[in-house]
Amino acid sequence: MEKVKASLRSVEGSLQDLAARRERLIKESRDVIASCSRCIINLHNDKQAEAASELATARRILGGLKRTASAQLLRYLVPPEAEFVEASVVFALIGGRPVPSISTLNSSPEAYVLGLLDSVGELKREVLDSIMKGKAMVARKHFAEMEELYSVLSPFASYDHLVNGARRKIDVARMIVEDTRGVLTEETSREKLVSSMERLQKRLGSSG
Repeated sequence: MEKVKASLRSVEGSLQDLAARRERLIKESRDVIASCSRCIINLHNDKQAEAASELATARRILGGLKRTASAQLLRYLVPPEAEFVEASVVFALIGGRPVPSISTLNSSPEAYVLGLLDSVGELKREVLDSIMKGKAMVARKHFAEMEELYSVLSPFASYDHLVNGARRKIDVARMIVEDTRGVLTEETSREKLVSSMERLQKRLGSSG
């Protein structure tokens, strides 16, 4: 049994080391998620420079975690990676740039899909904010982006067993798109009504 005991001591040492690295990864993952959250908040408040700084911080921390994480811990990187993908996508689209590729973001496939799906909800907020600011064209542009993202991502529901949570997020994205479509339809009707009233007012004014 001495050899067994020695083996178990070695195993315990390895597990303790793995547990310590896991705790560090989880702690620093929270820092990535927090930076991504601040990035998106800054974007919605038209603070592009601050958003870029937070995104760069998230990229730096995440890069360090990827370099040190062993294969046994890679699954713990999916949540912060997905947050980084989401923030990067929203940052790009609000800035008028195309959606970054998976290679550009150096993301895992699972995190890339989940992050893209989460970005649909943030784009809805941009649509609503644009409507409130009277920027109808910007609102329609972001809605078109939402629709396209949902369209290209919906087939991934069949991979829910590999991309955990994909089906649920796709269902949520569908509801968000439909809800936003309703808001835009109402806004379009309101614009037409206002335009008709203005034309009528001009005709009445000219006839008087």
